[in-house]
Amino acid sequence: MEQRKILIAGAGIGGLVAASCLMKAGHRVEIYEQAPQLSEIGAGIQVSANAMHVLRDLGLGPALETVGVRPGAYVFRLHDTGEVIQRFSLSEEHERLHGAPYMQLHRADLHDMLVAKAQEFDANVVRLGRQVVGFAEHGDGVELNLADGTSARGDMLIGADGLKSVIRRQIAGDALATYTGDAAWRVVVPSERLPRDLLERVMSVFMGPGGHVVCYYLRAGALLNFVGLVETDEVSDESWTVKLPWHTLKEHFRGWHPVIQTIIDAADRDQCYRWSLHDRPPIPNWSTARATLLGDAAHATLPYLAQGAVMSIEDGAVLTRALAMSATIPEALQLYQRNRIERTARIQRQSSANRKLFHLHSETEIRAAFASRNEGEDRNRWLYSYNPLTVPLR
Repeated sequence: MEQRKILIAGAGIGGLVAASCLMKAGHRVEIYEQAPQLSEIGAGIQVSANAMHVLRDLGLGPALETVGVRPGAYVFRLHDTGEVIQRFSLSEEHERLHGAPYMQLHRADLHDMLVAKAQEFDANVVRLGRQVVGFAEHGDGVELNLADGTSARGDMLIGADGLKSVIRRQIAGDALATYTGDAAWRVVVPSERLPRDLLERVMSVFMGPGGHVVCYYLRAGALLNFVGLVETDEVSDESWTVKLPWHTLKEHFRGWHPVIQTIIDAADRDQCYRWSLHDRPPIPNWSTARATLLGDAAHATLPYLAQGAVMSIEDGAVLTRALAMSATIPEALQLYQRNRIERTARIQRQSSANRKLFHLHSETEIRAAFASRNEGEDRNRWLYSYNPLTVPLR
């Protein structure tokens, strides 16, 4: 396909990756971002091999190694005793099996790298303070309408504008969001505040009655990321910027393992964030003739499989390949959608199923569930083994 001018709504991780993949392939890109400046909330993110292939292809491998952590294993524990219920290897074995590492990163670090990479291709690729309100398609292109009354024209539009996507609403209608009954606490604690070797450099998952905690290191071990999922009837805004009192966090995890208590006690009292989690079912269509969706706008998922950002990275690579393989934009968008819908829907369903797995209400149920399931083998077989740069597109 010839060089195209592609408009992207949203400068999050998915939009930025797509922009760099597309510019690397020779297309012109303009990103429209409503925020006045580019920034990301201070929290952890996990990138498995299926997305790392793309980041390495963009030349980000060495930079990621300097700020990331390669966890040695995925370790599932009981919430109170810390007893290990199941463990599977990551780190070296992950790269041996899949050709790329599993890495844990500070979301802001990854976002900064992606901004810099996109600006290497085009210093003016991102337009800030430009709120998208809708789009219109014409026979020879698409027009992106902005809140200030201006518009931008291109050959194609990508809606990478997140959970509350304006582009998705126009393509597929309002997303049906149902509160799951869960909320996710997030805190990041400097490791210097914690006892030395409090936790191994692994992905630690503590499973308890009606909740679970995920802990892992960031920035070469300088920070510890804590995500605590709890069942609660108290619904707050669906936003990572919502702060709630530290004592509420402390109360939610009363009786949990001493490691959990130590982390919570070391957290900044005024930096405790909690997001109410909502479930959105997969949608059957992402695209029109010249517009499509990417990332959370297309397939927002619960965080129980750590694949939300990874899916958006996969999307950008597959969409770029679909454009190269197709004679027209409508054909390319259908090829892209056809090759992404089934996989992303499976990840959405598995994430929802893991919510039940991690929130079983008795030790007996937890032991029985993991006795009949090898989480590592399952993920290695279909999830981590996917390479968006080489997977056949049909």
